[in-house]
Amino acid sequence: IIRINNRKILNGIAEVAGIADAFMVMTIAIDKLDKIGHDKVVIEMENGGIPEKNARQALSLISEKNLDKLGTLLESSEIGMKGINEVKQVFNLLNEKDLLNVEIDTTLARGLNYYTGCIFEVIVDTTAHPDVVMGSIAGGGRYDDLTSTFGLKDVSGVGISFGAARIYDVLNELEKYPENVHSDLDILLVSFDDASFNYGFSLLSMLRSKGIKADIYPSPVKMKKQMKYANQRGTKYVGVIGETEVEAESIMLKNMATGDQGLVSVTEIESKISE
Repeated sequence: IIRINNRKILNGIAEVAGIADAFMVMTIAIDKLDKIGHDKVVIEMENGGIPEKNARQALSLISEKNLDKLGTLLESSEIGMKGINEVKQVFNLLNEKDLLNVEIDTTLARGLNYYTGCIFEVIVDTTAHPDVVMGSIAGGGRYDDLTSTFGLKDVSGVGISFGAARIYDVLNELEKYPENVHSDLDILLVSFDDASFNYGFSLLSMLRSKGIKADIYPSPVKMKKQMKYANQRGTKYVGVIGETEVEAESIMLKNMATGDQGLVSVTEIESKISE
């Protein structure tokens, strides 16, 4: 599920609540709303210098999920109304199918202050598994002038980061790895020495450019260890490279299913593998 908000909406909420000068205090606090709850967020804003009355007003505004109603509440804030219109534009661009997985969440803040427009987080839909709670697995947003920090002004962009560890945990917990996904290689290159390895490494790009799933063992260690790895990877062929193969611009191609092997030139590898 993709949750969307807009930093301009949050700016508008801060303006209407009379705490525009404490905008960052407010956003940092509400970014913890899911974790610490409503009352503790109020306390955190108070600790940051925001009066309790203003803090509760801001949270009341943030709790409004209907964009039209929120627009009425923020009509005195130009920047707030601009944020609402930007979010509406996003929803207008989505079709009905997309809308099933996208929702407005005005409590979403994304604590970093370089965001200037729409912000978003991706969470796991655990309807079938309500006990699986992972938090967000991806998130990001728009920034109008982040590049000025590095001396390049007026360049806008959108960034997103993925929580690889959380995604891995979700796939494991919900058993979402597709059954038909496998990592079989067409060919694994193995080598006897550094010169052979360098030659094999130079072949990789050529093989991959032809659509061949190719890899190379990362160092010329004992051949027994490299062949064991080839079996673990389930590779169809192994390309053995030694001094002779380098000189002949070839590889010793071994069919791992039949055990047959023979010297094959670089130009013949693709046709031999596809036989």
